[in-house]
Amino acid sequence: MVIVPSEIMKIAAVVATVVAFPAVHGAENGEVLAAKANPIRKVVSMLQTMQKKVEAEGEKEKELFEKFMCYCKNSGGDLATSIADAETKVSELPSQVEEAEGQLDQLKEDLKKAQTDRTAAKAAIAEATAIREKEAGEFATLSTDIKTNIAAIGKAITAIEKGAGGAFLQTQSAQVLRNLVENDSKMLDVDREDVTAFLSNDQGADYAPASGAITGILKQMQDTMTASLGDATATEEESIKTFDSLVAAKTKEIDALTASVETKTSQIGELGVQIVQMKEDLSDSGESLLEDKKFLADLEKNCAIKEKEWSIICKTRSEELLALADTIKILNDDDALEMFKKTLPGASASLMQVKVSTSSMREQALAVLQSARGAKKDDRQRLDYIMLAIRGKKVGFEKVLKMIDNMVDLLGTEQLDDNDKKEYCEMQLDHADDKKKGLERDVSKLEAAIEEAKESITSLTGEIKALSDGIAALDKQVAEATEQRKEENSDYTTLIANDAAAKDILAFAKNRLNKFYNPKLYKPPAASFVQVSSHKQLDAPPAAPEAPAAYEKKGEESGGVIAMIDSLVKDLDTEMTEAETEEKLAQEEYEELMTDSADKRAADSKSITVKEGEKADTETALSDHTENHKSSSKELMATLEYIQSLHAECDWLLKFFDMRKEARAGEIDSLKKAKAVLSGADFSLVQTKAKKFLRH
Repeated sequence: MVIVPSEIMKIAAVVATVVAFPAVHGAENGEVLAAKANPIRKVVSMLQTMQKKVEAEGEKEKELFEKFMCYCKNSGGDLATSIADAETKVSELPSQVEEAEGQLDQLKEDLKKAQTDRTAAKAAIAEATAIREKEAGEFATLSTDIKTNIAAIGKAITAIEKGAGGAFLQTQSAQVLRNLVENDSKMLDVDREDVTAFLSNDQGADYAPASGAITGILKQMQDTMTASLGDATATEEESIKTFDSLVAAKTKEIDALTASVETKTSQIGELGVQIVQMKEDLSDSGESLLEDKKFLADLEKNCAIKEKEWSIICKTRSEELLALADTIKILNDDDALEMFKKTLPGASASLMQVKVSTSSMREQALAVLQSARGAKKDDRQRLDYIMLAIRGKKVGFEKVLKMIDNMVDLLGTEQLDDNDKKEYCEMQLDHADDKKKGLERDVSKLEAAIEEAKESITSLTGEIKALSDGIAALDKQVAEATEQRKEENSDYTTLIANDAAAKDILAFAKNRLNKFYNPKLYKPPAASFVQVSSHKQLDAPPAAPEAPAAYEKKGEESGGVIAMIDSLVKDLDTEMTEAETEEKLAQEEYEELMTDSADKRAADSKSITVKEGEKADTETALSDHTENHKSSSKELMATLEYIQSLHAECDWLLKFFDMRKEARAGEIDSLKKAKAVLSGADFSLVQTKAKKFLRH
């Protein structure tokens, strides 16, 4: 409390006037006696007490002011440093985010390129594999044909050199050779005519062309075919080598690209998280910077205001202390004391005796306050304090009335505070509840999105694994089918060669039987070299001994054997026909399988690439959803804690607001009634009995 100097003299005059009247004692007879203390000494004591109180308050306020200014200085410096750091950070973070986003875009492009290159490499392997398998099949067919032709030519050469050309013409090899000669575009027409004439045997059984010429032509054909087979074999081996090199290089490239895809996918995920964190950091730093700047501005403003107020307080306190000192000096002056002795009564004298009865007024005021106190459940000590003051013997009605006025003002202020607090609580609770509901919806949506992303990643992972396993199984099936096709083709080649050889043997055997049993059906060899030996006439032989009977040909048995041979040849022809048909169908099915497998492999590889891209995008989205869910959950928890604190702060007030308002209104009404009662205790309304003492 600060008292201006102009009021000091007023206080001294009032005090002097008040102490001139004795304090009222609530005795039953209502009589009051004057105070026995020296009035001037009492005033001086009060002034000295006020002086000490002002000085003590000054020391206390000085300590508080120094602490506050220390806080202004330290907090302002720290806050300025923090603002400078935050401004630097806010200015640098956007470029860092932009740089990171550029890196992320580049990584995504690199990832896409690596995935495209890997798909292309896998497609190249599949295409090369299909071409290689086709070339291998063509080589196998060509090799088989050439070997068959070489074998047929070799048999013809051997037969001619051994003089068994006629027998050779009855074999399957002769038919093979005939087809070869007719279809050989590189062969000279003269040579073709000679060999064709030899193979057709149109000139009759006695035709025997120059065997050396035929043999030379056949050997030349054999050498040419052998060279062609060698060239084809060399070309096949070179193709295999080139294919193996291509597959090895592409496999190495695929492995490197796969490692690159995995690395870049991981980098994309990590960089995406870093970008989100940097953006959140930028947002938080910006908000913190604004708050710090506002706080620093408020701090500087408040510190300046407090410093200005402190100057006024110090000046006012100095003036107050000077006024108190001057007043004390005035009252303690020797001339003043001498004057007081002459004009004021002594310690044993009484200026005036007042006889007044205030019991009824006190009782009425106490009854009103007692009624209000009985209905009040909290802060009853304030009414108790006023009631105690009314009951007291040393406290005047002026102080009680002042206490009542202060109490009424306090109750009005409390009611205004409750009104503001109620409005604040209702508004904050409504706002916080809306925010909580919105955050709960966001968290729920994010949880659903996270669950959906996890399920999608699990599904995509399973689908990618299934496709990869399918490609591996498909590659295994292709390899097994290729191996099986090779084995089947080898078996077919062996079967045809064996069956042809068996037919040649059976035909030769049948012809030999026909020569004996069915000469008309016998087919002599194309060339026959008969050696005729000379003999001389013998002397007449002696009488011959008994000879066996004429030989009887076993026609029936021979017919059965020949029929069996024909049956076997027919079976061989049937078997070869079936084998050729099966070989053709198997080759067609194999080629179709290779084409379908290559298409499926390419489609599955493309699907894997697409699903890997989808998986990477989903993982990035999952990371974003997880981070947003974490942030929203944290904000929701803070909101719930804030709501809880609001309830802790406001529930009691909201619950008892009307009751408190009603009780406070009743208390104010009671205080006003008590004041009205006490205000009636004016000296103009009481009977006084004064006794004037004459000065001698």
